[in-house]
Amino acid sequence: MSSTAKIRPYDETLLRRAFDAARRAREGGDHPFGSVLGDADGNLLMEQGNGYSSEGGDRTAHAERLLASRAARSFSLEQLAKFTLYTSAEPCAMCAGAIYWAGIGRVVYGQTEKDLKAQTGDHEENPTLDLPCDLVFAAGQRPTEIVGPLLADEAAQLQADFWASKH
Repeated sequence: MSSTAKIRPYDETLLRRAFDAARRAREGGDHPFGSVLGDADGNLLMEQGNGYSSEGGDRTAHAERLLASRAARSFSLEQLAKFTLYTSAEPCAMCAGAIYWAGIGRVVYGQTEKDLKAQTGDHEENPTLDLPCDLVFAAGQRPTEIVGPLLADEAAQLQADFWASKH
């Protein structure tokens, strides 16, 4: 877990809401990833599942990127700096960049990219980058607090049989 991590009382609840979004994405034919946006008081503001299939095979339609883009259009930088993006898996480099550029100040994730890569294998629909999000955020000029992995075993269950069935 990040050395700057401070777990809030509602973090696990909102992270599980991201897991629910991942399950709904899978049920809808998309990859099993989900994200939600919460405010500083733990209120749920937005939900987003992966959009690979629903966005016409868009390989960049990760739940975190889609949510960060929606959030950037809906809230001010001042508000976003106090918000948390909860996500079922650690944001990849692309998603971490989108979160950073949107101005979201905090990220809580379930499964690490390293563990996800071990589960997905070398799959053309998910060529996982084993690049920890803290390295991407550390390269930026504004701080991003990171909490994770949190509830990692539950997060890994979202992926458990999905990728094996795609080979």
